[in-house]
Amino acid sequence: MEFKSLSSAEINQLKEQGCRAEDWSAVLIHRETDLARIRFVTFKGKVAVGKLSDFIEIEPGRVEECSLQNVTLDSTVIADEVYLNDVGLIKNYAIGDGAAIEQVKLLSATGKTTFGNGVRIEALNEGGGREMIIFDQLSAQIAYLQTLYRHEPQLINALQKMIDQYVEEQKSSIGVIGNQARVLRCNQIVNVKIGACAVIRGAQSLENGTIQSEKAAPVLIGDGVIARNFIVLSGSEVKDGALLTDCFVGQGVRIGRQFSAENSAFFANCEGFHSEAVSVFAGPYSVTHHKSTLLIAGMFSFYNAGSGTNQSNHMYKLGPVHQGILERGAKTGSFSYLLWPARVAPFTAVIGKHYANFDAANLPFSYIEEVAGRTLLTPGMNLFTVGTRRDSAKWPKRDRRKGENKLDLIHFDLFSPFVINRVRKGKKILAELYAAANPKQEFVKFKGLYLKRLLLKRGIKYYQMAMDIFVGEQLLRRLQPIDELKGWTDVAARLKAPNTKKLEEWYDWFGMFIPQSAAEELLGKIKSNQIKTVQDLLTQLRQYFERYDEWAWNWTAALLKEEWQIDVETIEKDQFKQLIANWKNQKIRFNNLILSDAQKEFDSNSRIAYGIDGDEQIALKDFEAVRGTLEENGFYKELLAENEQMEKIAERLTELS
Repeated sequence: MEFKSLSSAEINQLKEQGCRAEDWSAVLIHRETDLARIRFVTFKGKVAVGKLSDFIEIEPGRVEECSLQNVTLDSTVIADEVYLNDVGLIKNYAIGDGAAIEQVKLLSATGKTTFGNGVRIEALNEGGGREMIIFDQLSAQIAYLQTLYRHEPQLINALQKMIDQYVEEQKSSIGVIGNQARVLRCNQIVNVKIGACAVIRGAQSLENGTIQSEKAAPVLIGDGVIARNFIVLSGSEVKDGALLTDCFVGQGVRIGRQFSAENSAFFANCEGFHSEAVSVFAGPYSVTHHKSTLLIAGMFSFYNAGSGTNQSNHMYKLGPVHQGILERGAKTGSFSYLLWPARVAPFTAVIGKHYANFDAANLPFSYIEEVAGRTLLTPGMNLFTVGTRRDSAKWPKRDRRKGENKLDLIHFDLFSPFVINRVRKGKKILAELYAAANPKQEFVKFKGLYLKRLLLKRGIKYYQMAMDIFVGEQLLRRLQPIDELKGWTDVAARLKAPNTKKLEEWYDWFGMFIPQSAAEELLGKIKSNQIKTVQDLLTQLRQYFERYDEWAWNWTAALLKEEWQIDVETIEKDQFKQLIANWKNQKIRFNNLILSDAQKEFDSNSRIAYGIDGDEQIALKDFEAVRGTLEENGFYKELLAENEQMEKIAERLTELS
């Protein structure tokens, strides 16, 4: 910027316009600034004012001239074409091009600060011991390692060292208001860094935080918000009187309607409305919408909390030291209750109140219900619900993150090596329980759970179905594009997996699937200081993330050898045909079961509250006017079309072999 000192005439003009200064020689001005646009301004310390000559849209439909009026500026640098009006004090800030600040009592940076970077929050365990350092480049994966790998002190020390280095780099005594940001009708903002194009409108109090907004993904902080010690990343909204203390808000998150949270982290596309969160570690797509819901000391991922959901982490002995885990895709029904510690497997629905501690980690796709005071688990039943299928399809479509730098790495597969490995373990558990049970037993017990003996074999069958579908899906993914295959030779060549090893564990690092060997390799690089900076770690994580398909196929090849005694290096045509036939038959059966579940949404019971002043025919017409027909339903038609497509794909692959 072309700044200059004020001449005597210019100083006199500003004085006549109601301005004053402690030291006029400390005030610099852009050479092309229209001084008539500076009115009733008090200058303290060193102040530089950019060009003021244009007009600016403050809010939709409201345009004002770029100007400074009714404001006290202390040690502040102002860029070009800015609008400041009715601001009590702006101290130690750099204000970007095209920014607008109006009706704000206090905007101040007080000494050296890191703007919320480096705050340690007690996520997952309210009693401490899992402190997470939050910062404006924190991803779900880095948070997962910080929080869940406390048993690896060398790893934790290395992570903390690189994060502390990053935090130190953010330290400054000057706050920032980014280009084109809007700060309107706020009470006080202290030690907050505000990114480009952010809209801060009606906030009550913001203290010690970073709002990492950008042009492609602006942040909104709305009316009545109170936030202290916080990070809010790009594309997120926090509004409607939300209360945040010691919190991290990731990309594309929505928080509002009097939601309150402390010592909690919310990653990509989470939603928090009305309810309360304490020491919550919320992975991508975790959602809580209801006033009566309390989430406490839990880890959630791709989660939906029913109204009145509650947990307890306090035994009134050694304090609130217990914690719980609901893995990817879990749900809790209305007024469900869980006594921590407990662990819920992926894609499991929890209904009712559970006063016993249980571990259902290796029984995914289940229903967990309260029956006569017992925690009853029905294995595999949640495989065939419309909700499970719709959730897995809708998540990628509902990714609100914009811009190129998407920090959280997310794999969306419903059937992944991580989940199918749990399915495989569950199948073995059910078989062992059935073999050991007395034929006269009604229930068998397992890790705090009750299972009906007669449903064990059905659960085994359901888990086998999931495995057959997974293998088929992996075969199809490996053979793409199928239209380019010319014969069996092409098929056999693509199916080779030279790096096949024995079956290994897979982990879900808060959205990112990774095999144990790769995880250990990456952690080794961190511990040995081969990865030294936060940016290096983010880059390495993305490289591992992008190898998912390769590693998933290698694991599938090992699974085929273990479970089907098929070696993909020497696979025969008949073996391949049988795998494809299994996939087609099981997937069509799977879809048909989901279709049957969908049909319940259109049966006579669903029409009970329709046609209030008529008979059954009126009720049907009213229902169809509001809900449509089953045959018109988009989800229903999509599944039918998928069945037809699978028939064609199976036929094509069978011809090739």
